[in-house]
Amino acid sequence: MAKLGIDMDCLKEAFRLDGPVRSRIADVFAKFEQATYAGLHLEKLNNARDGRIRTIRIDQSWRGVVLAPDSGDTYTLLKVLPHDEAYRWAERHRVSVNGANGRIEIRDSDAIEAAIPKLAREAQETPQRLFEHVSDSVLANLGVDEQTCAFARELTRVEQLEAAKTFLPATQWDTLFGLAAGMTPEEVWADIGGAVERESYDTEDVSAAVERTPERVLLVNGPADLMQVFRQSFELWRIYLHPVQYQMAHAAFRGPARITGGPGTGKTVAALHRARLLALQSQGQVLLTTFTSTLASALRRDLSSLLESEDELLRVDVHHIDQLAYQVFQASHGRPAILRKDEELAIWQRIAKRQKVPFTEAFLAEEWRQVVLAQSVASAGAYLAAKRAGRGRGLGPRQRAQLWEVIWEFEQELRLHGQWTHETVCIEATKILNESEDKPYRHVIVDEAQDFSPMQWRLVRAAVADDTDDLFIAGDTHQRIYNYRSSLREVGIDISGRSARLSLNYRTTAEILAWSLAMLVGVQIDDMNDGIENIAGYRSQVHGEMPLLRGFPTRFDEMEGLARQVRAWLDAGVEPGEIGVAARSDMLGKEAKDFLERQEIPVGSLAQAGPANRVQVGTMHGMKGLEFRCIAAIGVGEHQVPPATAITPVEEDELAHAHDLQRERCVLFVACTRAREQLYVSWHGSPSPFLSSVR
Repeated sequence: MAKLGIDMDCLKEAFRLDGPVRSRIADVFAKFEQATYAGLHLEKLNNARDGRIRTIRIDQSWRGVVLAPDSGDTYTLLKVLPHDEAYRWAERHRVSVNGANGRIEIRDSDAIEAAIPKLAREAQETPQRLFEHVSDSVLANLGVDEQTCAFARELTRVEQLEAAKTFLPATQWDTLFGLAAGMTPEEVWADIGGAVERESYDTEDVSAAVERTPERVLLVNGPADLMQVFRQSFELWRIYLHPVQYQMAHAAFRGPARITGGPGTGKTVAALHRARLLALQSQGQVLLTTFTSTLASALRRDLSSLLESEDELLRVDVHHIDQLAYQVFQASHGRPAILRKDEELAIWQRIAKRQKVPFTEAFLAEEWRQVVLAQSVASAGAYLAAKRAGRGRGLGPRQRAQLWEVIWEFEQELRLHGQWTHETVCIEATKILNESEDKPYRHVIVDEAQDFSPMQWRLVRAAVADDTDDLFIAGDTHQRIYNYRSSLREVGIDISGRSARLSLNYRTTAEILAWSLAMLVGVQIDDMNDGIENIAGYRSQVHGEMPLLRGFPTRFDEMEGLARQVRAWLDAGVEPGEIGVAARSDMLGKEAKDFLERQEIPVGSLAQAGPANRVQVGTMHGMKGLEFRCIAAIGVGEHQVPPATAITPVEEDELAHAHDLQRERCVLFVACTRAREQLYVSWHGSPSPFLSSVR
């Protein structure tokens, strides 16, 4: 029986067609059940660029465009278009096999040939070519063929390359864009999903290429499978896996593995597919964990749309990391008595006063968390030797000795009264798991990894035995919005040789992404593995409006401006629930919510459950992991972003000052990149210094 493949772009387009047309597609391709007769239903075109491209009648108005290989029995549905458009598309396009990775490609040959003479004329007036620093052999090594290479040699501006996105082979365009963005050939090779060991491929064997391209072509077994696909929710298929995503989600790893990437690049999608694969293949339990309960709920919802049965769902536990710690703790000790923040600070204050040390309770609490707990310090000697970079002030040996006395007494008081903090619960849970031979999980998948503390990483490591496919980590340090700067090496997690980076943004427009990334240009951000993260090559395929920046003389004027903008979005047909308002502080967020309510705009709070389909107001931190069609980032003023209280004075500790500024930049970056289509940024008085590089 003939196999039928569906190009994922075609599948996404098909979901927009009327139901009767989708049903008719399945009826027509029922003829492919008998391979002997499949060719009889395909019409060959006289003027086609590619003799393997045929058309097939769907109904009086619609035709399908099908790739019929010279050999083999795999037929691929490339397009479903109105009658005349289908013929034009079939005549212009050609299917090829990428010589570097062996995957199927589609190009508009007519458009490429038509573009080259015009580019050549423009290039005569420009002394420098875009890719003059890249040799033909390097391009060929990366899968750029002769036609695309000839096109690339005439380019002088990145804008010309961006305009060619619609007609160049997708992987080759990605390759050229990565090189233009400053990526090395090695980085580009990894970005397009190149294998460590290069292979040679038969570029004429299209059927084999289709089989090698599961991230682009969905193979189904006849019309019954096709109809099953069409019955699925569009949300299940809205993002198909890029080659790197697919490889990371489906690979067999000999230890912990990691996937990184900027906002909207599909890290979470890859993590969800990884969870699905392990749930289906493994005999052990899978844990999918993240930083907050809100994000865990979103993961649980999305995973349920991927898994097909209750039994599969039961194989995956979805918990935020503190929930895991509490479950392990309670199983051994019962429910812990957790100190409230004010109670904890009162204990620090009392001990500091008794010991007569010149440190505030807030400083003592953070010293305990950031140094003692983060580095598992258990003695005075270990504390004297502990690293304190970025802690706000230098301490001599005598001061450290004084501090250790305070810290030791605080810990003793907690033990005496049976009191716990979230961190000590996590540490105790780690101890319980380390002492147990039976681990609760066979696989652990971590999303939003950049915000985990060292204590939480040790818990993750203790929850699963060292083995193949034990840990899968997804995160982006550009989106770190809390204080901890964990090193995976230092917590016993080795990802050497098992890391990949995503650079294609699926959510945010190119204009919003470029504007947001400009805030981070020149800022060195660690990669959680003792290296520096790189933003070169991050890009979006979708274009839209530039972010709208507005300054106002007073806070009241800014609130009026916010109301006008939200009303304009609503009048343009944006649903209230598709609009988010992000503020740096709870106070400003509440003020914005109250103001919008007085304007009779349906509004709710991210922090509180309420009626659906309302404009959602929350803090910039609370926007983490969410997305909206439109985002209004408000209060982005000189003294509000960053707030002075969140920044260590430079004279007190230069490194801590730099770390604090970087974290605050990332907070604003995260809030702005929640926007899919439109971003509005406002302030009153003078703008934030973070906006100086992007205004």
